[in-house]
Amino acid sequence: MNPTRRTVLLAAGAAALTTAGPTAGTAAAAPRATTVTPPYAAYWYPDSLPAGSPGPGITWRSLKSWRAADDPDLAFNAATVPLAARFTPTPANPTARTGQARVQALVSFGPTSANPSQGSATADYYALTHWAYLDELVFWGGSAGEGLILAPNAPVVDAAHRHGVPVLGNVFLPPAAYGGQLQWTRDLVQQDAAGHYPLAAQLVAVAAAYGFDGWFLNAETGGGNTALGTAVLGFVKELKALAAAKGQRVTWYDAMTVNGTVSWQGALTSQNQAFFQAADTMFVDFRWSAASLASSGTKADRLGRSRYDLWAGVDVESNGSGTYVDWDAIVPAGKPHVTSIGFYRPEWTRNQLPADRRAPGDFHAADDRFWTGRSMDPSRPDPGDPWRAPAVSVADRSTVTSVPFATVFNTGHGLRWYEEGAVVSDSPWNHLGLQDRLPSRRWVVRTAGTRPTVAFDFADAWRGGSSVLVAGELDQPVVLDLYATRLPLAVNTVVDLTFRSESGGVNVELAVATAPPSGPGTTPPYRYLTVNSVNTRAVGQTTIGGTRVNSGQAETRVNSGHRPTPLTPRTDGTGVNPVNSWQTVTIPLTGLSGTAHALGIRLTPTDGATPVRWRLGGLAVRPDGTPPAPAAPSAARVTAADGGDLRLAWNPAPGPVRHYTLHRLLADGTRRFLGATGQRAWFVAGLRPEQGEPAARFEVRAVGELYNASAPVTVTHPW
Repeated sequence: MNPTRRTVLLAAGAAALTTAGPTAGTAAAAPRATTVTPPYAAYWYPDSLPAGSPGPGITWRSLKSWRAADDPDLAFNAATVPLAARFTPTPANPTARTGQARVQALVSFGPTSANPSQGSATADYYALTHWAYLDELVFWGGSAGEGLILAPNAPVVDAAHRHGVPVLGNVFLPPAAYGGQLQWTRDLVQQDAAGHYPLAAQLVAVAAAYGFDGWFLNAETGGGNTALGTAVLGFVKELKALAAAKGQRVTWYDAMTVNGTVSWQGALTSQNQAFFQAADTMFVDFRWSAASLASSGTKADRLGRSRYDLWAGVDVESNGSGTYVDWDAIVPAGKPHVTSIGFYRPEWTRNQLPADRRAPGDFHAADDRFWTGRSMDPSRPDPGDPWRAPAVSVADRSTVTSVPFATVFNTGHGLRWYEEGAVVSDSPWNHLGLQDRLPSRRWVVRTAGTRPTVAFDFADAWRGGSSVLVAGELDQPVVLDLYATRLPLAVNTVVDLTFRSESGGVNVELAVATAPPSGPGTTPPYRYLTVNSVNTRAVGQTTIGGTRVNSGQAETRVNSGHRPTPLTPRTDGTGVNPVNSWQTVTIPLTGLSGTAHALGIRLTPTDGATPVRWRLGGLAVRPDGTPPAPAAPSAARVTAADGGDLRLAWNPAPGPVRHYTLHRLLADGTRRFLGATGQRAWFVAGLRPEQGEPAARFEVRAVGELYNASAPVTVTHPW
């Protein structure tokens, strides 16, 4: 890659970001006061450190000396969600292919040296949601002044794994123009007395301890020779062998050649073939042409490798979906795809937003445009769109394959935090690890009338920070595809829908397909099940089964005394649980058997052509009956304290856990929401004694797949 085209992530002197919220633990005695720092994503140099001193907020570390047992931030950075298996449903449109081009993305989620381990107190974040089109995510970063080897933080890994996407850490040996030193390359590939590469073993150990899936190797420091090239090749071979034994992978970047010099090929050639054969895949530099990609695919075939193990680099850092790309050189229409696609810096969809339009909704509109295309509906691509979005060429994937399954359409960031429709924290936040499995086809809307707008919305939510808002003048029935699934159905399977209507009258039906569509782009063979037998009107005017339900108007307030309860409704004879203007309705899947292949919603206007605002807050598929609460975590403790800055930890709850919630218990009996995380540790800053309390009290709960909470484990910290 030509350095003049690169934005290198320099963060020396960058202000530290605040973490998303406090947390709790337990200790028989308060730990000795010490400096307590927020946890950040880990980064290292291979071995030797730069001359001089690091800048503010930067810690120089050596990978060679890293040990998991000595890593103070490991509990904050270790992912907890295993990589989910995925399947490929019938494609949403006839041009989306299966088994051909794949998509990789190199994404910088934050600066190298100040990337929070567990989110931060802002909604302005690259909350990637279009995982269904991705096959590999690289946690891009690294700089000469901070560190060259970057481990992904846990929220990114957990969100990716939930959607079946592997995440790679990044090894960036920068060009000399950006401070690169050839000694760092030699450090990386040093050998021990037995001829092994100890830092290859270290990289594999880091990925195993942190729970991510391998490494992206980007050696761009020039000045090497054939001896160094030979050493690097030996390192890559050993790294791949060790990684494969742990279920990890290695991707090589087209920069260093076999003779040890840096010469970006823009193709698979004799100069980088050995590295491609040693690695699992290779990112082809941006200088490719139609001819060089064609020859690269042919060469990969001759080597007995898949041509789709080559990621053709597409640099979108500057112009995003406005970038000119010779798409026919990669994913030609009407012909087999030539290679796969490697996007460099698709977080442009956030970074390009002006300061006065950086709300979550603005970001998701730009991101949907990037991944879905100008039509904003993957079932009907716009043939005139010069940007060939991934949804046009690549079939989406899904991980929704087992019961119970639940979602509250949480995108991993928000303007507030909601529980049961009530605001329990009015602070903006991001924590990608709290993201739900989200609808992959955004948004497939089927109607003979006017198409409404469908989007994630952040003005209201049932839980988390977002909901799905359908808004527009409905003059015909509208079917909204939500999930492609492979859910086994039993005689007692039910679906819970949580929704509210803000304006206009609609009849709501659940759409369930027990067979796949007949072909790409066709409608699933839905059966429509009544959700409410009359209709749903605006808040406070809901009629269900002939019974008037006064669901009340939601308040925009902080409900500090809120107690979490499951998504499932109570049994009251109506099958309806109205809370804070939201209704949860349980629909038995009577008469359905086999496998649910698709889930959706049909809305039919009941007042003629009228403006409608209808919000979907939750969906769950589960066995009928009250689900058992998850087991509680244990041994909550304070592991470090400095005044009101605390590090908290606990032992995980046995059994499956979606995440943990943390609250502070005040002297007057109220509970203040502090945060949520999938990890087993949390950091809180700036606490002070309140209401005359001699000690701060906290509680930690485990939250299950159906959003039902465990009993709390509590901890106190004396002031």
